[in-house]
Amino acid sequence: MAITIDQIKQLREETGAGVLDCRKALEASDGDFPKAVEYLREKGLGKAAKRADRVASEGFLELYSHGDGRVGVMVEVNCETDFVARSEAFRKFAHEAALQIAAGAPTYVNAEDIPADVLESERQKALNLAKEEGKPDSVAERIVAGRLAKFMDEHCLLRQPYVRDDTLTFEKLLHQNIASLGENVVIRRFVRWEVGEEVEA
Repeated sequence: MAITIDQIKQLREETGAGVLDCRKALEASDGDFPKAVEYLREKGLGKAAKRADRVASEGFLELYSHGDGRVGVMVEVNCETDFVARSEAFRKFAHEAALQIAAGAPTYVNAEDIPADVLESERQKALNLAKEEGKPDSVAERIVAGRLAKFMDEHCLLRQPYVRDDTLTFEKLLHQNIASLGENVVIRRFVRWEVGEEVEA
C-alpha cells in the first residue's frame, strides 16, 4: 500500500514524531493509523529508556493559571540542551504538564518520590479495611496491593491518565516527547496552589 504525504502529516501532528519515523510506522502497519500510532508509542518507550541516563540540566519553568485564577501551577521541566528548551514542542509539553497538574492534582512526580512512611500508612489503612471486611489474609494482601497501586495512580503525576487522552498515562506522553525531541526530558518538580486550600502553619 502506498503511503501518502497527508497520512504522514496527520500522524506527525498526532504524535509529534519525525517524518521518517511516521513513514516507517505507516509502512510497518500497512497504513493502519491506530496501529501506526501504537508502533510509534512503543518505539518512544524504547528511545526513552535509552536516554534516561542522560543529564537534563536545561529546561523551562511553566506557569499556568486555571479557572479564572482559582488554581495555579508552576512546573520545572528539564531537557539536555538550551536548543530543545527553547523549542515550541518542548514548551508545549511543559504546558501540558502544568495542565495535567492543575486537573489531576498529583502530590508527587512518580512513585519513587512517595516517602516510605506515607506508603506504610496507606498500606496499614488498606490492611485494616480488608480485616474489617473479614477478608482472609491471602485475599487481604492482594487487596492491599491493589489499593496501594490505586493510591499511586491517583497521587503520582506520571501514573495518572493524561487529561486529553485517557488511553495514555502521562508517563507515556513523556516518553513520546522524549522520542520526538531526541533528548532526555525530566519533570523535575512542581507546585500546585488552589484558592481556599487549608494552609499549614
